[in-house]
Amino acid sequence: MIPIDPTLQQAPHWEAELALEFASRDGATRLTGRRHRGPLRVQKALYPEGEGVCQAILLHPPSGIAGGDHLHVSADVGAAAHAQMTTPGAGKWYRSGGPEASQHLDFGVGDGAILEWLPQESIIFDGAQAHMETRVRLAAGSRYLGWEILCLGRRACGERFAHGHIGLHTRIERDGHVLWLERGRIGGGDPLLDSAAGWAGASVCATLLATLSPGGSAASLLEACRRCRPVDGAEHGVTALPGLLVARYLGHGSEAARHWFIALWTVLRPLLLGRPAIMPRIWAT
Repeated sequence: MIPIDPTLQQAPHWEAELALEFASRDGATRLTGRRHRGPLRVQKALYPEGEGVCQAILLHPPSGIAGGDHLHVSADVGAAAHAQMTTPGAGKWYRSGGPEASQHLDFGVGDGAILEWLPQESIIFDGAQAHMETRVRLAAGSRYLGWEILCLGRRACGERFAHGHIGLHTRIERDGHVLWLERGRIGGGDPLLDSAAGWAGASVCATLLATLSPGGSAASLLEACRRCRPVDGAEHGVTALPGLLVARYLGHGSEAARHWFIALWTVLRPLLLGRPAIMPRIWAT
């Protein structure tokens, strides 16, 4: 568990930490640890599908991340526990006058445990200076399904991501062996945003990652996933790497990307996590 820094309250910008611990107790998953400092909260543990799965809705009361803000979220899911984490709405990264803002996610998943990280989209305003980092540490037999939906600029009002930057770093490892490592930096107005070798003029890029059983065949799983397609006809793909299934979306519709990921999750959850796909109620509000 990442220790809480006692100096955070003295910072001039929003500095926030949330540290969660989930444990399995007699077949029920309990939120056994919940520490926070600054504007990050989980109101209460929810059990919409019974005590086997603990749902936590992460709240960030300022509703947006401004220059100089730093958010740190850690979650330790103990052996045999099943935690599902989501957000009540889109995350917004506001234009910065200079200081960089950051979000660090650090997830540990114990032996035989399951973590679902299902946030709504992140909207990167023109002029934002942002860094987003996610690290997932998996033990033997643990499972993870998570996604990330990035929207560059507010397309609905004609805004493009012409200024600023966003740094990305995602690392998933099992017992110290790397399953997925992706790093990048997107500059506002960079020619790669329009290049066929980059974003190809798209404004929304999304990635879904789900762990696979070591040595298992993914052929039927891929076939089922590939029958699902984004409703807007955007560029997309689903593939299997050693130990990991990857789905990508590249287009202009954050809603289309999210609905496609939900369709994939509906297929993957019973087959990979052993649970029917019961959608979090917060997604309908």
